[in-house]
Amino acid sequence: MKSALVTGANKGIGFEVAKILAQKGFFVYLGSRTIENGLSAVEKLRAKGLNNIAAVQLDVSSQTSVDAARREIGEKTDVLDVLVNNAGIAGGFEQSALTSSADQYLSVFDTNLFGVVRTTQAFIDLLRKSSEPRIVNVSTAMASLSMAADIQNSNYPKRYVIYQSSKAALNMYTVQLAYELRDTAFKVNAVCPGWTQTDFTMQQGTNTPEQAGERIAKYALIGADGPTAQYISEEYFPEPATCPW
Repeated sequence: MKSALVTGANKGIGFEVAKILAQKGFFVYLGSRTIENGLSAVEKLRAKGLNNIAAVQLDVSSQTSVDAARREIGEKTDVLDVLVNNAGIAGGFEQSALTSSADQYLSVFDTNLFGVVRTTQAFIDLLRKSSEPRIVNVSTAMASLSMAADIQNSNYPKRYVIYQSSKAALNMYTVQLAYELRDTAFKVNAVCPGWTQTDFTMQQGTNTPEQAGERIAKYALIGADGPTAQYISEEYFPEPATCPW
């Protein structure tokens, strides 16, 4: 049985990704900042008949927590086939390039970028043992420099500089990671789930968590002919080749 780790999976998009992968026959480690929330999510999935799942306490902003999760999972499996770096925070919605403090940036980057770095580096040895390793970093269309640079775009009225900057940095990390793994079986991509109705967006959006989960899971399940080093935003750019960084 293949195995997967999904961070921030106790609710929202991460929960749906975990559910889809479990339905596809993976044993899924459901990462949650608090073990109580993780166990609650596992119970919901088991009520749907999915028993190939386990909760793991994993706070990606804490190296101690990441290392503990690596030890726990490593005691149960020698191989990890999929890593979905989904955990993320917005950092509040009063953000300004002129007035937001460096500490506010650090807080968001600590989860959205450094958390991905910590988790990926901690689990890369288990991923290397997979015949088809996949890493999916959950990004956003709001991180597109091409879209943001159109400062007169009336369809882009809201700008959250800290969150957008952290995800733009995540996109660059994704490309560099894919480059370093280019001569291996790894597929590494950044995927935008779309504007999704979750607690993260205060239940606003054009997509359900189920639809968003499908978009993310799709790139965790790609075959050897699938893309790597790509930024994919299917809601806004149905053809990945046209998706601007």
